[in-house]
Amino acid sequence: MSTFCGLLALGAVACLHFPQLLSSPNLRPYYPMYLIRMLIQAVIVAAIIFGVVSAILRKKKLLGLTGMLLALAATLWGGASVPINEPLHNGPSIGLDWFLLDMLLMTLIYSPFEVLWPAYPQQSVFRNEWLLDVVYFLSTHLPTQITTFLILLPATQLTTLFAVPSLQEAIGRLPLLVQFFLAILVADLAEYAIHRAFHAVPWLWRFHAIHHSSKGLDWIAGSRSHIVDDVVVRGFILIPMMFAFSHDMLVAYLFFVTLHATWTHSNFGPTIKWLEPYLIFPRFHHWHHTSQKEAIDKNFAIHFPWIDKIFGTYYYPEGKWPDTYGVANEKIPGTFWGQTFYPFTRQKAA
Repeated sequence: MSTFCGLLALGAVACLHFPQLLSSPNLRPYYPMYLIRMLIQAVIVAAIIFGVVSAILRKKKLLGLTGMLLALAATLWGGASVPINEPLHNGPSIGLDWFLLDMLLMTLIYSPFEVLWPAYPQQSVFRNEWLLDVVYFLSTHLPTQITTFLILLPATQLTTLFAVPSLQEAIGRLPLLVQFFLAILVADLAEYAIHRAFHAVPWLWRFHAIHHSSKGLDWIAGSRSHIVDDVVVRGFILIPMMFAFSHDMLVAYLFFVTLHATWTHSNFGPTIKWLEPYLIFPRFHHWHHTSQKEAIDKNFAIHFPWIDKIFGTYYYPEGKWPDTYGVANEKIPGTFWGQTFYPFTRQKAA
């Protein structure tokens, strides 16, 4: 925790020093800078406190000392008080601010649940592939301008050419909760279709296999996805949604899917029995990631399990969790760059 907070602090101070290069233009107008500076200061203090505790309790002092040194470096570099003197404008940038904020929030939300109520108590928070998935998390956040452009391009072009304003207006007159439910339903039907295609079409599976290569699941394992898979799936889902729903409803859905999809990958055991037939819980999606033969190519939906029931791909054994995860009969490289180029190489059975 000390090292984690120290890295966040140093990265945040870097964003204050180089906001034009390291911060996302789309997010800058919404930052309450007073609160952001308080958050940076809190992370610096947390790194020091965790470092001291670690140095006292652990025989190995390296991680605690590293966290304190990172916090000291962030403080000496100006800490939370670094002024932003340059005028900021739209232009090319790296989304380091988005990475730091999302990593902090997701860690605060999901890590306590996984520690307190894990589905697999023997699985460490820092499992063997944890660092690889952090790299994936980083890779999807830094080039946010490029990936956002690519994801939005098909939907924006199609809605410009074939817009149906009357459809969006009709849906916009419905109660907000009905609109929100319909947005989730449309997105999930689109997700089901493209997700199943990525399993059924061999050359698409080469990209999607990367997402299935995790030998254990937790909240950050959901970040492991090839950039082609990520862009195509998200872009495909947005096409019907942009025809039917307002911008505000799209934002509401994107907020929901970020939280829900991350949660369904988490190492979280508890469930709400009566709600399981209607909303996907982690155990349902974990069966989609198993390498056990009986569950392969099952559970394609991301929000509503009854969609899989309708299309005959539902698998949910009572009270059981998978024994094994990963990809059967394929040897996936264990590095980020190896996995990035894997879909373009000749495929061999393991």
